Amino acid sequence: MKTFDYTIKDELGIHARPAGLLVKEAKKFASECTITKDGKSKKLTQLMMLMSLGVKQGDTVTISAEGADEDTAIEALKDFFEKNL
Repeated sequence: MKTFDYTIKDELGIHARPAGLLVKEAKKFASECTITKDGKSKKLTQLMMLMSLGVKQGDTVTISAEGADEDTAIEALKDFFEKNL
């Protein structure tokens, strides 16, 4: 399993538009990709579960990928977060 921590910089946090894009990005990989905030983990491929975390600006989340392509997945997700959130 590969992980990284990220502090959200977007002033609106993870809102509908970037959440939808994030789900599309996570679905590209065979690995199971998850986001964890305050001890609660959700799959990145489930939009409503992702939105239910209520991630705001300044929150630190942990992103993880586990599976056959976890190295590729974690690099792509890290790049996504840095560019979009």
